[in-house]
Amino acid sequence: MANRLPPPPREFSWARVLRTLSFWALVIVGCIALVQFAAGRREATADLNYTQFSEQLDQGNVKSLEIVGRQEIRGDFQRPVTIQGKSAPHFTVMLPFETDPTWVNGVRTKGVEITGKEPKPGLGVIILNLWPVILIGGLMIFMLRQMQQGGNRAFAFGKSRAKLLTGDTPKITFADVAGCDEAKQELEEIIEFLKDPLKFQRLGGRLPKGALLIGPPGTGKTLLAKAVAGEAARPFFSMSGSDFVEMFVGVGASRVRDLFEQGKAHAPCIIFIDEIDAVGRHRGAGLGGGHDEREQTLNQLLVEMDGFESNDGVILLAATNRPDILDPALLRPGRFDRRIVVDMPDVKGREQILRVHTRKIPLAPDVELDRIARATPGLAGAELSNVVNEAALLAARRNKMAVDMSDFEDAKDKVMLGIERKSMVLTPEERKLTAYHEAGHALVTVTVPGLDPLHKVTIVPRGRALGITFSLPEEDRHNYTREYILGRLATAYGGRVAEELVFGVEKVTTGAAQDIQQATEMARRMVTQFGMSDAVGPIAIGDREQEIFLGREVVQRREISERTAELVDAEVKRILGAAYERAREIITARRDVLDRLAQALLERETLDHGEVDLVVAGKPLPPQAPTPAASPASAADAGARGKPQSARGPVLGNPPPEPAGA
Repeated sequence: MANRLPPPPREFSWARVLRTLSFWALVIVGCIALVQFAAGRREATADLNYTQFSEQLDQGNVKSLEIVGRQEIRGDFQRPVTIQGKSAPHFTVMLPFETDPTWVNGVRTKGVEITGKEPKPGLGVIILNLWPVILIGGLMIFMLRQMQQGGNRAFAFGKSRAKLLTGDTPKITFADVAGCDEAKQELEEIIEFLKDPLKFQRLGGRLPKGALLIGPPGTGKTLLAKAVAGEAARPFFSMSGSDFVEMFVGVGASRVRDLFEQGKAHAPCIIFIDEIDAVGRHRGAGLGGGHDEREQTLNQLLVEMDGFESNDGVILLAATNRPDILDPALLRPGRFDRRIVVDMPDVKGREQILRVHTRKIPLAPDVELDRIARATPGLAGAELSNVVNEAALLAARRNKMAVDMSDFEDAKDKVMLGIERKSMVLTPEERKLTAYHEAGHALVTVTVPGLDPLHKVTIVPRGRALGITFSLPEEDRHNYTREYILGRLATAYGGRVAEELVFGVEKVTTGAAQDIQQATEMARRMVTQFGMSDAVGPIAIGDREQEIFLGREVVQRREISERTAELVDAEVKRILGAAYERAREIITARRDVLDRLAQALLERETLDHGEVDLVVAGKPLPPQAPTPAASPASAADAGARGKPQSARGPVLGNPPPEPAGA
């Protein structure tokens, strides 16, 4: 193959480094010991005590002395002396006192030649003195070896950390991606351009330099990039935006250069940078955006994408869920020629995603994927994959041979509403108050026209939601009418109104705090963003105060006047007051229905839309069929009211999504 890669370098290991350093240290120490042994090797030497030395000195058998230090003496005999059966021409003596001039003069009078010598350091002292030199030399050898090997090894800071996907990598194709047909079409055209560029260049077209995938988290941007790698049959470099930024200034720019040099060497190829907002953030944005290393890396990226030198045959593919913070120079045509939006899937796309994720899962005959798709509005592809996985785990836990519809329903509730918290114990009074609170929400939901149909109401706590009234739209909504939003506001106050009418104003609790907060947010958006207020008019009003970075200081600027702010507050209060009165009128007029709903919730804890319709119509409920997943109606399974703060979709109390074009 023309693009054959060299064998991958071995992974960095401190154990291997220590073994290498230890080996070289032993080699050096051994050499020193050998040199010292060769230099100090002498003929046989006798070790004498002072008495034996004095006897030889008195006999005149000492030829010369060498004083080493203050107490050690080395010398030569006139005639070799036999000690312990060995003849020795030399001797060593350790004096019991330090040498002084008087003793030296006494020895010299006997005709002995006397010299002095500095003591030689021992092997331990030599090793201790040479250890820093050995350590520094070993580190230099190690660094040179690492720099020669290159790659993403230690000390190779400027090398790119991009991974080149080869033929043995498990492939993901466009058949594994669903719910984003337009994005797939755009990327398929880029792949076709790489495979047959002459088809497009014959009419003067040129290869796009970059494509930016934009979309919320979990919609499949990275999965699309993997599919491009599997379909392109061209070199594909993958890297994260955070891999460029280091603590050393200039390292990121060096990695960008190295990345594009590798791309040029393998052209035509595709370079994928995931989460490019980590390095492509707006320059000069002030707080959090003035990092020198990040800005230098971004500057180098801009130059490599569309600078003085061309990068023919290199396509940059990037993904982000925060396009609003990217630098304008990065987004212009010539760098990112295409912006591919990967948005939340619609009902058709959700069904396709479910079919992709259920390919390898045995399904029971009663499973209807289209029904599950309609019941999961607002869920991204990653969340739908989680629903399928949770359903398979539930079926395995229940010892089933296939995943049936009840498993999918329970998994959907678990993902969208949270897991049931059966360990929470409440008093009978708290359970009763919870039942009336959720019954108030449900009653207003089924009474106000134009709202989404009620799907389920429960007083069993799930996740952070301790009681839920859950609605599902009949079809995906892209725009929201004023009638719909006002109905949602009235529904949000249904729980608080029910508490006041049944238990009195003095017995209301904090359970409606989340309802009130979300209703206030919806009303303010009606006035300031949606132009749905007659008093304020169809204008957009920004925040009252916002911090702005100007030059080198942070200042606050007011977007509206005091009079307009007072008008907005008064209009929000009027809208919320009207919604509260509307909920009070509905619940007061249908107090008997409220009591029946609350009693049914106390008995069964969970009611679906069909059971709610029967209760509202005054008809008896059918007997409850026992199921393995059903929770017993006991105080241990009851929950206090509350709303999930992180729920997705039209859960009661959530503000409606921003209309298209707003």
